[in-house]
Amino acid sequence: MDKNDIEQLLEAVRAGNTSVAQGLERLRHMPYEDLGFAKIDHHRALRQGFAEVIYAKGKTAKQVVAILRGMLRPRTTHNILITRADSALHRAVRRIHRDAKFHPLSGAITMLRNKKITGQGTILVLAAGTSDIPVAEEAAVTAEIMGNRVESVYDVGVAGLHRLLRHREKLAAARVIICVAGMEGALPSVVAGLVAAPVIAVPTSVGYGTSFGGLTALLAMLNSCASNVCVVNIDNGFGAGYTASAINRP
Repeated sequence: MDKNDIEQLLEAVRAGNTSVAQGLERLRHMPYEDLGFAKIDHHRALRQGFAEVIYAKGKTAKQVVAILRGMLRPRTTHNILITRADSALHRAVRRIHRDAKFHPLSGAITMLRNKKITGQGTILVLAAGTSDIPVAEEAAVTAEIMGNRVESVYDVGVAGLHRLLRHREKLAAARVIICVAGMEGALPSVVAGLVAAPVIAVPTSVGYGTSFGGLTALLAMLNSCASNVCVVNIDNGFGAGYTASAINRP
């Protein structure tokens, strides 16, 4: 339940359209609802601007569905995001919410219940190579479901720098840039040297042996000589999308 939901509820009680008892019932599960195996943070959107996100990996379909039911029970209108999911989980989720959409590249499930754009500018997502697209897509889906305009440009790594430079106008217009790269992780440094916007660097586990599952790219990004680069964890497209959204708020 976010600020708008609470305001609407209080207005409904004041107008007599909702009884005090009904209002109390809707507020009953705040600030969190204990399911035993999980505690649903119903106040997350009120505190942080976006509702709790369900990380599906390591959870059973039954657990994810139970958490989702709890999030839907207060009749909220906020968007819902489930990360690191698969098509089998999507089928289970669709039984309780038919509008749930599965994004196969990112492995995300979204429920778009509020189409309002709240971000001030455009978030641009860049992927160095085609193999980096799944992580880039997780970042893009996350930023979109959080109410941002998102553009994506893929396969523009430093092995062919002319591919990136063709998009100078998009680079200059973006308010935040997410840069996803594996191998040696050089792309964020190059991009950050061309723009005034903050660049969120996402190392991926793409690469040969001495990439060490993304550690080489991570260290390269942490040691970037460009001053406007910040770095999230390996393959953490969600974290990049979330942080970009926070930067892009009014």
